[in-house]
Amino acid sequence: MFWTRLISGIVLVILAVVVLWLGPLPTCVAVAGLSLVGVFELCRVYKVEKKTPGVIAYIWTVFYYIVQFFGSYKIFGYEIKKLETLVMITYLLAILAVYVFKFPKYHDKEIMAVFLSFYYVSVMLSYVFKIRNLDDGGYFVVLVFICCWGNDTLAYVFGRLFGKHKMSPILSPKKSVEGLIGGLLGAGALGALFGLYFNYAVHEVPYLPLWLFIICTLGAVPAVIGDLAASAIKRNNDVKDYGTLIPGHGGVMDRFDSMIFAAPILYYLVEFVVLRHY
Repeated sequence: MFWTRLISGIVLVILAVVVLWLGPLPTCVAVAGLSLVGVFELCRVYKVEKKTPGVIAYIWTVFYYIVQFFGSYKIFGYEIKKLETLVMITYLLAILAVYVFKFPKYHDKEIMAVFLSFYYVSVMLSYVFKIRNLDDGGYFVVLVFICCWGNDTLAYVFGRLFGKHKMSPILSPKKSVEGLIGGLLGAGALGALFGLYFNYAVHEVPYLPLWLFIICTLGAVPAVIGDLAASAIKRNNDVKDYGTLIPGHGGVMDRFDSMIFAAPILYYLVEFVVLRHY
C-alpha cells in the first residue's frame, strides 16, 4: 500500500508539472476534468450521480470552465468573464426548476447535495486555473501544491516524530497538534525557499520570501480544513473513499480535498499581496 501510494503520488506530481508547463488551455482542461470527476464522486455519496440534478451539475461544470477559459474574450463587446456569475445563478435556477417540476420525485436534501457539489468542487477548484492565469501564474500555482501536498507530507513527518496531542480524535485520530504546527510552518518554509528561487530565476520582488512564508503558512490552514471537511462528509455517510481513480489515494475528492479550499485563498493572497509589489 505504501509503495502504491508513493508511486501514485510521484506520477501525480509529474503530471501536474507537465500540465502546468504546457499552459492555460491544458491546465483548464485538466482542472475541469478533475472537477467533473469530483462532482460525480460527491453526488455519488448522496446517490444522485445518475439522476437529472446530477447531470445538470456536470453540464454546468462544463459551461463554467468554458467561461473561465474564454473570460478575456468579448461577445458583441461584452466580456465573457462577466457571465461567470450568470452561470452560477442559472445553475441554481436549473436544479430548483427540476425540483419544482418533478416534485416530489426529488427530496430537498438531494437538491442541496447537488448544489453543494457544483460550488464545493467546480467553483472552488477553478481557482487553480485562475492562479495559473495571473502574471507569472505558472510559477505561483506551485504555491497551491506547497500548501496542500507539502503541508500534508511535513505534517505527517512531524506527527510521526513529535505527535502526542490529538488534533481531532473522532474525525481524524491519526492527526496531531504537533503535526499540524509542523505542517503549517513547513509549508511556510517551503514558500520562503520558493520565494528565493523566484527572485533568482524570474525577477526580483521585494520581500518575496517573507511574503510567501506568510502566504503559505496561512494558505495551509484552509488546506487542513478542506481535508477534514471531506473526511467529515465520508464519516457522516459511512463512505471509506470517494473513488478508486488514484491507486493508494482513492478518488479526486480524497487527493484534492485540501486543494479545493486552499486555491481560492491563495489566489486572493497572491493577487492582493504579491502582485501589488510588482
